[in-house]
Amino acid sequence: MTHDELQAMLASDERHWWYRGRRRVLRAELDRLPLAPDPRLLDAGCGSGRTLDELARYGRVSGIDLSPEAVAAAHRRGHRDVRVGHVERLPFPDATFDVVTCLDVVEHTPDDRATLAELRRVARPGGLLLVTVPAYQALWSWHDEVNLHYRRYDSSSLRAAARAAGWDVVGDTHFNSLLLGPAAAVRVAQRRRRRHTHSDLDLTPLRLNGVLELPLRLEARLLASGTRLPAGLSLLAVLRRPALREPRRAEADLWRADGPRHHRLRRRSSVTSSIADGSVRATSTVP
Repeated sequence: MTHDELQAMLASDERHWWYRGRRRVLRAELDRLPLAPDPRLLDAGCGSGRTLDELARYGRVSGIDLSPEAVAAAHRRGHRDVRVGHVERLPFPDATFDVVTCLDVVEHTPDDRATLAELRRVARPGGLLLVTVPAYQALWSWHDEVNLHYRRYDSSSLRAAARAAGWDVVGDTHFNSLLLGPAAAVRVAQRRRRRHTHSDLDLTPLRLNGVLELPLRLEARLLASGTRLPAGLSLLAVLRRPALREPRRAEADLWRADGPRHHRLRRRSSVTSSIADGSVRATSTVP
């Protein structure tokens, strides 16, 4: 992204409704997935490290970002294992992490399949990747131009890129659904304003944060219950690195859950004890 957009992101990722809402969605998905005891987690494209604060609830965290300013901000938050680097060339050994998150980063890279393959390299067999991307190429606007995006996605294009990179697709869902209509209208209007030079971060004043975050709060609750949202401004996919010598299972096996994490703690040992070798299974289904 441009220097101005980076500064806007670093200034707003703590309070802006979009970042706050996306973190809620991320937590809702993580809480539905079986995780290894004391997992290692990587946030690829970690920005200022605010998402690392959330991931630290689950295990040991590492981060990487292209911007030295962002990495310095993450260090100030107390995250020591955060490095400057490219997501296409991660400075970590093979099979290091149980969980990788890559939030609104893949669309910034020229070759998304190569990027997803590199993220797969550092995931352990049976490890998970949670990736978010902007949805619908038809909504391409100055927001994408300013942020130096290469593409937007639909479910089929993201799944195809993931499979080509060697991932199994556990499941996907849209989010930021309730604001899709208004945002689409804004994007169409932007195409007629050739002098627009900023992304959407500057369109909503801070005083509206609470109101604009409400839809994402609701959506996070729906996702936590197992609901898949069929449309929205963003797309989230859960991918899994196939385990060695493992028979291929239905893609939705890990996507199924029986509710919030605290209801599953008594059974967690039976689910998580084999995540390292990829033999984990979900034990219930979404209605």
